[in-house]
Amino acid sequence: MRFFLSVLVLLLTACSPAEKFNATELAGIDWGKDFALTDHNGKPRRLADFKGRVVVMFFGYTQCPDVCPVTMGNMRELMAKLGPDAERVQALFVTIDPERDTPQLLAQYVPAFHPSFLGLYGDAAVTAATAKEFRIFYHKQPGQTPSSYSVDHTAGSYVFDPQGRLRLYVRHGEASDRIAQDIKRLLAGQ
Repeated sequence: MRFFLSVLVLLLTACSPAEKFNATELAGIDWGKDFALTDHNGKPRRLADFKGRVVVMFFGYTQCPDVCPVTMGNMRELMAKLGPDAERVQALFVTIDPERDTPQLLAQYVPAFHPSFLGLYGDAAVTAATAKEFRIFYHKQPGQTPSSYSVDHTAGSYVFDPQGRLRLYVRHGEASDRIAQDIKRLLAGQ
C-alpha cells in the first residue's frame, strides 16, 4: 500500500501543471521579434545587443503626465528588488514621441530613474514601424498649442528572456514583487 501511495504522489507531482507567470505569457507569438533604434547615447541598438539578459521594454514619452513616470518608477523598484540579478536585466524606454523626445532629453529623463536604463528613439517612420511590430497603439491628442499635445498609448511593458524571445506582457500597475518573480524565473531558464 505504501508503495502504491508513493507512486501515486509521484505521478500527481509529475502531472501537475508548470508554475504560471504572474504576467501574461506571450510564448509562441509571431511578432515583436526585433527593433532597429538608437539609444540616448547615439549607439544603434537591436534586440540582439542584449542577449543573455532579460529585457523589459516600455513604449512611452517624456512629457507623459502619469503612466510613463509611474512605470519607470516601478522599473526602478524592480531593479532594487532583484538585487544582484538586476545586473542581468536591461530596461528600455522606447519613445513614441520622436518629435519632442530628442536624444538629449532622453539622456536626462531615462537614466534619472536608474543609471542602467536606456532610452531608444527613431524618426517618425521608424517609430511607427517599431510600434507596428510590437502591436503598440499610440495616437497624438491635440493640446492648446501645437507643441503641447499629449499621446494616448499602450501602457504595458514587454519582457524578453535571455535568448531574446518575447515572453511576457506586464500590465500597467503590476506590483514590482510579482514582476521580479517572473524575471527571476526567466533568468533561471524557465
